Amino acid sequence: MTFVVTDNCVKCKYTDCVEVCPVDCFYEGPNFLAIHPDECIDCALCEPECPAAAIYAEDEVPEDMQEYIELNAELAEVWPNISEKKDPLPDAEEWDGVADKLQYLER
Repeated sequence: MTFVVTDNCVKCKYTDCVEVCPVDCFYEGPNFLAIHPDECIDCALCEPECPAAAIYAEDEVPEDMQEYIELNAELAEVWPNISEKKDPLPDAEEWDGVADKLQYLER
């Protein structure tokens, strides 16, 4: 099993989760992070670190966010790896909690 970054990460991109990942399985896009499912060791360290509560265990991803399971796998194959914490996007606080942000995801 793996962990999955979901909707609330879009346009926030907090990287607190990256800092605690022991296997560096996070990948960074312009306004979203993805977890590589083949690299994640299911340690669960990232989930509580996400200030936006955007990370779920694969079997706990909400029904309306199931597409993020495949999306994480797809994007982690093309985006660069990130292994150090960075500042969130400038307007992250304004976007935190906004629903249905998939349309704003930049590839």
